[in-house]
Amino acid sequence: MKTFSLKIDPLTGEEYFEVYLRGRQLLTDPFLNKGTAYSREERLTLGLDGLTRSCISDIDTQRTRNYEMYGRKHDDIEKYIFLQSLLNRNEILFYSLLCNNLAEMLPIVYTPTVGKACMMLSHITREYRGIYISPENIANIDSIFHDVSLPGVNLIVVTDGERILGLGDLGSDGMGIPVGKINLYVAAGGLHPACCLPVCLDVGTNNERLLSDPLYLGYRGKRLEGSDYDEFLERFVLGVSRNFPHALLQWEDFAKHKAFMLLERYRERILSFNDDIQGTGSVALAALLTAMRIKRQRFRDQRFVIAGMGQAGVGIASNIRSMLIEEGASEEEARSRLFAFDVPGLLTDDMPRLTPAQEPFAQRKSLLAGWELPDPGTITLGDVVRNARATVLIGVTATQGLFDSSLLAQMAANDERPVIFALSNPTSKSECTPEEVARATNGRGLVATGSPFGPSQYGGKPLVTSQCNNMFIFPGVGLGALVSRTPRITTKMFLRATRAISDLVSDDQCRANKLLPDLADIRSVSAGVAKAVALEARDAGLGRLLEDDKFDGLISRAQWKPHYAAFRPGSGA
Repeated sequence: MKTFSLKIDPLTGEEYFEVYLRGRQLLTDPFLNKGTAYSREERLTLGLDGLTRSCISDIDTQRTRNYEMYGRKHDDIEKYIFLQSLLNRNEILFYSLLCNNLAEMLPIVYTPTVGKACMMLSHITREYRGIYISPENIANIDSIFHDVSLPGVNLIVVTDGERILGLGDLGSDGMGIPVGKINLYVAAGGLHPACCLPVCLDVGTNNERLLSDPLYLGYRGKRLEGSDYDEFLERFVLGVSRNFPHALLQWEDFAKHKAFMLLERYRERILSFNDDIQGTGSVALAALLTAMRIKRQRFRDQRFVIAGMGQAGVGIASNIRSMLIEEGASEEEARSRLFAFDVPGLLTDDMPRLTPAQEPFAQRKSLLAGWELPDPGTITLGDVVRNARATVLIGVTATQGLFDSSLLAQMAANDERPVIFALSNPTSKSECTPEEVARATNGRGLVATGSPFGPSQYGGKPLVTSQCNNMFIFPGVGLGALVSRTPRITTKMFLRATRAISDLVSDDQCRANKLLPDLADIRSVSAGVAKAVALEARDAGLGRLLEDDKFDGLISRAQWKPHYAAFRPGSGA
């Protein structure tokens, strides 16, 4: 049941919400609850008189009060619980607080704290947010979607909880990720929260800890697999297409083999993308583009080693290959400069059981003939970095300490300005720390991490570490896709968005070894990304045929800022 509609007064031109709830119902609806901010007129016309205290507080005063309460929480999980409780009590106030304190609260609403929260979500859940689809209710998907109270759904972030960050199978406790991603879509991209829907596909779990936990709230059974899983996903996508035909669907934290399958199966059928594959690859490429500006070199001058060839690794490798080819490299030269390392070791063309996504990055075994190997039967990551003379080392393995001091020292020996990205989340899974890179390279390394690290120093100076945060890319991609009305998202859209991110890094920031823009500028970064996507959609014949400057105005108006709208009672109130 829809609880409100956006209206425009034909006489005054005033925008307002026509609401269909009254009294205490309004105070329990997170999007319509203003707490102490209802006007005198609203209190009288909406049955609120006597239900709130006399004082009328504006949103700035409410934000001050809640920030004070937030400051009383001295544990990150307690801060997470407080913010989620505020989100479920007063959504507008939550986003006002988050947007005004984004740098401070980002590690709480998303990585690394969201990972800890997902590990215990069944134990700390106070209220439910979003939609849970399971084998028990998939047949009712149309009625479930019909009962969504939002006036319209433009964005869906969906997970099946099988690969949550670097933490593995968390079942429906993985719902914290879609909720957190939507928090970032709104805060960073400016999407209106009333059009965003988090969804968990609760298809079971193979995590024995969860199955044996009497407090676990998810579907109790082993994960659907094979044709049963495929049929379940098909019914879900068809349900989305029927009920929200113009919505963008973001696939989030699916297992590697399923993520690639779902992306390929549905990318032409519905407006969709996978942030773990395409988003991570794009932000990493943006940081690499800036690193090349700092080094005054080309991609063709580098030798890239990527440790971890799952979704993120393949996405990064694909983008690097695209840049090498764009600079004039042949397919074979591009392959010869990319060294992909995974659980079996260095991926080579004679290796069995490579996935279709990994095969294009398998190194020609014949090119390794002159390598010096202590054990010819086993090629270690150190062997690869040393023999390939790597200048760029990227880790997406969720293996803490994988880049040890000897490996980092080898990178320093290989290149004057080695590029080292330890991108695994959360920080407890990072391949190395910024301090370790600084010590091994005498401060010469260009560093990016996946999760935020606290401030640190080397040689008496602050260490500059860029966070390869997907927030730089996915909110803007989503906004640009929706504004342009493209029916699908293409690889060229991501590449154009990637260049837009790197172009926003100033010369002064480059001199300070910053590889990405400041998170404080995330709204303008998202606007730049959105425009790049919209222009590419237009130029490809997929999006709206508007002049460049028209998109500036559209995107600016589309970026919602937290504020209380005026309310009037609807006929159903």
